[in-house]
Amino acid sequence: MAAKQGTPASALRVLEEALGMDLTAAGDTAEAVAAEGAYYLEQVTITEASEDDYEYEEIPDDNVSIPEGEEDLAKAIQMVQEQATDTQILEQKTVLPSKQPTPEVIEDFLCNFLIKMGMTRTLDCFQSEWYELIQKGVIELRDIGNVPDVYTQNMLLENENKNLKKDLKHYKQAADKAREDLLKTQKERDFHRMHHKRIVQEKNKLINDLKGLKLHYASYEPTIRVLHEKHQALLKQKMLTSLERDRAVRQISGLQATLKHMEIGHNYHASEIRVIPNSEKENAPEGPTQKGLREAREKNKCKTKIKANTKDSEFPTDMQPNPNLYLCKENIGPAKFDYKLNNIFRLHELPVTCIIMHPRKDILVTCGEDRLWKLVGLPKGNVLLTGFGHTDWLSKCCFHPSGNKLATSSGDTTVKLWDLSKGNCILTFEGHNHAVWSCTWHSCGDFVASSSLDTTSKIWDVNSERCRCTLYGHTDSVNSIEFFPCSNTLLTGSADKSLSLWDARTGNCEQSLYGHMHSINDATFTPRGHMIASCDACGVTKLWDFRKLSPIVSIDIGPSPGNEVNFDSSGRVLAQASGSGVIHLLDLKSGQIHKLMGHESEAHTVVFSHDGEYLFSGGSDGTVRTWS
Repeated sequence: MAAKQGTPASALRVLEEALGMDLTAAGDTAEAVAAEGAYYLEQVTITEASEDDYEYEEIPDDNVSIPEGEEDLAKAIQMVQEQATDTQILEQKTVLPSKQPTPEVIEDFLCNFLIKMGMTRTLDCFQSEWYELIQKGVIELRDIGNVPDVYTQNMLLENENKNLKKDLKHYKQAADKAREDLLKTQKERDFHRMHHKRIVQEKNKLINDLKGLKLHYASYEPTIRVLHEKHQALLKQKMLTSLERDRAVRQISGLQATLKHMEIGHNYHASEIRVIPNSEKENAPEGPTQKGLREAREKNKCKTKIKANTKDSEFPTDMQPNPNLYLCKENIGPAKFDYKLNNIFRLHELPVTCIIMHPRKDILVTCGEDRLWKLVGLPKGNVLLTGFGHTDWLSKCCFHPSGNKLATSSGDTTVKLWDLSKGNCILTFEGHNHAVWSCTWHSCGDFVASSSLDTTSKIWDVNSERCRCTLYGHTDSVNSIEFFPCSNTLLTGSADKSLSLWDARTGNCEQSLYGHMHSINDATFTPRGHMIASCDACGVTKLWDFRKLSPIVSIDIGPSPGNEVNFDSSGRVLAQASGSGVIHLLDLKSGQIHKLMGHESEAHTVVFSHDGEYLFSGGSDGTVRTWS
């Protein structure tokens, strides 16, 4: 055999495993020879011994034989004992200590790494050199140690990092949810704060309304006193009427008894009945019933005589041009809005319902619920004339175009005409079934129109003293009526939320205007007649184009009702008397609204002076306030 040098020790190990022999001694010798520098191998022939030459040793049988009957019993007892032992072991629940993980050595780590990466040649070189160093004793396995646990720590840190990222994501979601909850809470807080402010405003408004209602109720005390006095007077009149009735019944009973006795033929001395001469009758006192009958007979006689001598008036066909057209062209100055409260006139005991200006003089007429109208001189406010005659509250009044007559409407269902030179009533129109709300003169002066709670309007002929026409069409109370300037057209506003235009000659409704959502309290024309203004029970004021018969604009000044609207002489300013006591001035050019605060209670009526320098308003406290 050729000698070899530097054979690895692994070859010896492989040879031992292949031959199954103990070659340790030979290995030691080989190591010794290798240490010296060279060694030799000899070929040895090993012969296998045959099985026939092997001598087996005989083993004596020293076991005691067990009878066949006892063999099964001994096995059963042994099995029972084993089962009992197993049961005790299970009951003890012995917990075996867990095997601690053995750290991986560097050699195995590198081999596993190279195998995993498929580096087989590098693996062969590494193993050859590694085991050679181990055989030479250069490397001690105990000093090498295990693979450092940096990788394991990295894995642990990665897992911990993943867990921390999950926690961070969770916390971010929780923070987002908390942010949303915070925003929602802030919105709810703002909403509740706004709701609280609105409730406080409504509370203050209700307090003011209660104060106004208290003042309004206090203003009814004079009315209640007047009604109480009226009730007492009616009771007295009823008692006197009952006495007259009883006396008449006794006289009739006496006459019937006298006639009965005369028919039977008995001697009956009837009571002497003294016949009063005419001269004594005139001087004798009259009861209220007799007085009323006599006045009615005289009135009917006068009416019959007057009607016999008069004819119906004719509606004018050729109307004069509207003088207000030229008047508006002259008033080219700026509109006035800076009115200040100048004076207060206490003219009535009950609320003032209407104020109108004389067409030519600085005089105004006021009507009140105390059944009186008063002619007042300006600017001092002295009462020049007082009108008595209506038996209930007055609602409206209107001057004759010449200014020497006055028409008044009342809750006693009548319309009265007055001669201002004498201060007495010259004519009374009766025909409405309920209270009359408004009245207006025709520009020719021969006709008066009235509107009533009975849903109708009537046109009265002043010369023939009769109703010429009744206007039907509204389904609720007709609250206002007005003639178009210098024409035969009538404008009515009703509680059925509509405006109607009528031809006074035929009594036909020519057009109806709809748009209000509540009862219309008042409606009027501009001085030029090209526009209509109306106000309703919720404070909404509307402007209408009379030529196109269409709405122009709607202004909500509510929620207090608008009681009356009036234009100034230029037609550029509209005044509204409000139920809240405020006078609203609307600039028709710019659309701005100016407020005049001065009434302590409800404002019922408002009117401008002819030059627009003064404004007059009447309230429920019975006063007329002057603004300049």
